[in-house]
Amino acid sequence: MTTLHNPLLNGFHPDPSVVAVDGAYYLATSTFEYLPGIPIHRSTDFETWELIGHVATRPGQLAVEDVPTAGGAWAPTIRHRDGVFHLVITDAMGRGMLHFTATDPAGPWSDGDLILKADGSASVDGIDPDIAWDADGTVYITFSGLLLGGADVGQHLGIQQVKVDLDRHIALEEPRSLWSGTGGGFPEAPHLYEVDGRWYLMIAEGGTERGNGISIARSDSPEGPFQTAPQNPLVTARGTTRPIQNTGHGDLVVGPDGDWLCVLLGVRPRSMTRAFSALGRETFVTPVRWQDDGWPAIDPVLLNPRPGTRVDIGFASEGELDGEWIAVRALPAAHADLATRPGWLTLRADGSTLDDPRPVFVGRRQEHLTSAVTVTMDASDGVGGLAVRYDERFHLEVEAGGGEIVGRAVLGGLVQEWRAPFGGGILDLHLESRKPAPAAGFPRTSDVFHLAATIDGRRVELAEIDGRFLSSETTESFTGRVIGVYAVAGEVAVQRWIAEGDDE
Repeated sequence: MTTLHNPLLNGFHPDPSVVAVDGAYYLATSTFEYLPGIPIHRSTDFETWELIGHVATRPGQLAVEDVPTAGGAWAPTIRHRDGVFHLVITDAMGRGMLHFTATDPAGPWSDGDLILKADGSASVDGIDPDIAWDADGTVYITFSGLLLGGADVGQHLGIQQVKVDLDRHIALEEPRSLWSGTGGGFPEAPHLYEVDGRWYLMIAEGGTERGNGISIARSDSPEGPFQTAPQNPLVTARGTTRPIQNTGHGDLVVGPDGDWLCVLLGVRPRSMTRAFSALGRETFVTPVRWQDDGWPAIDPVLLNPRPGTRVDIGFASEGELDGEWIAVRALPAAHADLATRPGWLTLRADGSTLDDPRPVFVGRRQEHLTSAVTVTMDASDGVGGLAVRYDERFHLEVEAGGGEIVGRAVLGGLVQEWRAPFGGGILDLHLESRKPAPAAGFPRTSDVFHLAATIDGRRVELAEIDGRFLSSETTESFTGRVIGVYAVAGEVAVQRWIAEGDDE
């Protein structure tokens, strides 16, 4: 029997969508302003998942270079039909609503076609698109009607739908309103399924925060009218003390054992009031049971973390960075030079800092609630360091070069620094996220960051920083923590990256 691990995918992996094809499962998640965009994970048993590629691996597929923070790749839906993988997504504040295709989900994927309004003037205005086909091949794009531009920007029109000519990528009608839930705020993440001759419309409502939940309705037609399920919401953690909160934005699939499953997003908050989610929205899974009345029931999401991990990376000149490396509004290869200095990753400053929208920064998601990252860096010819980033307004770093090492906290416009002398050369930089000590019997934050450096075998402690300031609730970010190396002056080189963590 399949063991369901939760999280299913650790760290910043929100808005999951999954499809089963020939005994394998392919799962796509959102990436917002990071590239490569839209990772595709593969599994045959729903336990072990492998990152096999990304949808957006070339400039121009997603116009994230200039999107505002929190824009970019929002909420994919992945499906398969007649030997072709289809993925629809909104490039928010970028290109618009897009349709990508591939015959191999590992890539390469197409450049992405805009799904145009019926008059061909612009992209269909909405987010979280779903794609479905009826028996005669009619294509339905069902989406959340949040307007991202124009005079009515920010207005929400509920769940909408258009029939689409997929050859010309143009809507065949004006958007029609469908069932938009039970009254919860921000109906989104629609997915449309045909099961035993009925059409089911599953959505998220209540917002992607603590009020999040999944609701469902059904009809004899993909166009409705839809009847509301009597037991909505099917799943939610609102008002509970469950360790996984914000559960919603789900997608259904038949699992390896023939039982139905729901993949969905959630967070793992810590602190006395479960107030701070360090890693942002992650991917989870839970069983689904079909009842005698034809309605599905979704089980509460149970915490079942995997064992801890250790990642030890060297940098070979003949190799490439693995797919877990990401960069901000740029591909990692735009910053990471593996050829000039064999065995090292070299970064060259371009005048930007971590306060800028496009820093010289390459990183990996923080995957565990307790985490320790160490890098060996040569700062003889520049200034750079090791940082944990939520966005350009919220980041922590330990920086070397220019005659000193600096611990720095940038928290929504407030900056604090801690300094120690450094004669230059090679050193180890440490960024550690540790479980908080209880205060009066209760932890009062998510974690505590320790910033340090080791110089000639001597560890220099620079600072301890409350981790709540780098949580999704404080930053109001849709992403999560990304830990990486960066350069702000001259060039720096990294010889080794070691990341260890667990979820105890």
